[in-house]
Amino acid sequence: MAKPLKVDQIWLERIAALLNDMEFGSLNIVVHEGQIVQMDRTERKRYDNNASNAAKSSKNPQHTERVLRQTGVK
Repeated sequence: MAKPLKVDQIWLERIAALLNDMEFGSLNIVVHEGQIVQMDRTERKRYDNNASNAAKSSKNPQHTERVLRQTGVK
């Protein structure tokens, strides 16, 4: 039978600290025998690459090559 999860104020503060300032991502909480033993934070960073998107949509190969050179894409 599963033991009831024990979450005290310290764990709530730890969870809140890991979630603070996270814009995109996840928090994985590992529980053993009714106690939190580990937390894994995975954060994603998303960037707007307007120059790369413009290069993909351009039908002019010279324009595409120039934009890719400017952005450092090879």
